[in-house]
Amino acid sequence: MVDYSVWDHIEVSDDEDETHPNIDTASLFRWRHQARVERMEQFQKEKEELDRGCRECKRKVAECQRKLRELEVAEGEGSRAELERLQAEAQQLRKEERSWEQKLEEMRKKEKSMPWNVDTLSKDGFSKSMVNVKPEPAEESEEAREQKHKTFVEKYEKQIKHFGMLRRWDDSQKYLSDNVHLVCEETANYLVIWCIDLEVEEKCALMEQVAHQTIVMQFILELAKSLKVDPRACFRQFFTKIKTADRQYMEGFNDELDAFKERVRSRAKLRIEKAMKEYEEEERRKRLGPGGLDPVEVYESLPEELQKCFDVKDVQMLQDTISKMDPTVSDRAPGPHQPGWASRASDMSPRSPPGLLRGVRRLCHRAAGTRGSHAFVPRTLRFIKHLLCAQHPAVNVEVSARPL
Repeated sequence: MVDYSVWDHIEVSDDEDETHPNIDTASLFRWRHQARVERMEQFQKEKEELDRGCRECKRKVAECQRKLRELEVAEGEGSRAELERLQAEAQQLRKEERSWEQKLEEMRKKEKSMPWNVDTLSKDGFSKSMVNVKPEPAEESEEAREQKHKTFVEKYEKQIKHFGMLRRWDDSQKYLSDNVHLVCEETANYLVIWCIDLEVEEKCALMEQVAHQTIVMQFILELAKSLKVDPRACFRQFFTKIKTADRQYMEGFNDELDAFKERVRSRAKLRIEKAMKEYEEEERRKRLGPGGLDPVEVYESLPEELQKCFDVKDVQMLQDTISKMDPTVSDRAPGPHQPGWASRASDMSPRSPPGLLRGVRRLCHRAAGTRGSHAFVPRTLRFIKHLLCAQHPAVNVEVSARPL
């Protein structure tokens, strides 16, 4: 036979299935539980007081015995009287000690006979809590981030571009589900750069499509940041929300998309302007002759009659035009003799005939290169040298028709 009597001494607050209709069952169970908790607290308080009194009595007994041992060594009438007093005190303390121990024993028996309850049926053998704290990632250097982005793009560029071409929400969600590695910061950065490149190439319609997917990826990353989770774990939440989004959420998405397109157009415009400036500066640098003379500026500084001669590339017309001009005017006509040219030709004086010759020679080469008349160059150079040497006998400049 199985002895079930052990279960007769278990106290449970809600051990009754039925109660009086006029009594709230939940309140009754709560009152019983509260009363049991109060009884346990009172019992524990009494037990602690008995234990504290017993320890104090044992301390006094030990102190009295120590004094007795010290007096037994001493001699004299006074020490004998003190010894007798301490012996009587020690005997009284032993009686009190036995009384305290008896009370403690009764308390243990009472505790053992008390019904079990949910708080006394079992106790923790040990309790240990461990919290796994994710270490803070070390901040990457600029070189490391650039290398990471470059490696990622080299590996997944084709897949990123495919995602950038998608239009429907469902298609984007399915593609990211099949390629979860694309849900990251590197994809968003590549899409931004691609948008700027497309705007520079004047592929506006394609830029707007890729811009839409760029904002999709940025919204996913922002959602992951707010939830403090990996973006790959929450991109489905974004698509679920955007497909059933209210008007306010969609307006926020579209406003961010429009603002991003404007930023792309502004950035593309700045890139084009910078490239044009660099190109113009490079072209100007290639045109510069000795002393920093620009043939275009030399040509533009000539009188209109001389410009026509260079345009038609007629040496005889050039000779006739110069012969008809005032010598002082023809000497000042090219740019090197005008104010400001000396700063670009610091190695020449403001009225340097060699500077004039070099500037016009550079202009001749440019005219021959753009209009194809190579025979025009040496004849013009020889004529202008002859003209300069006639006006300035001290000038002796070596002239050649080789390109600069």
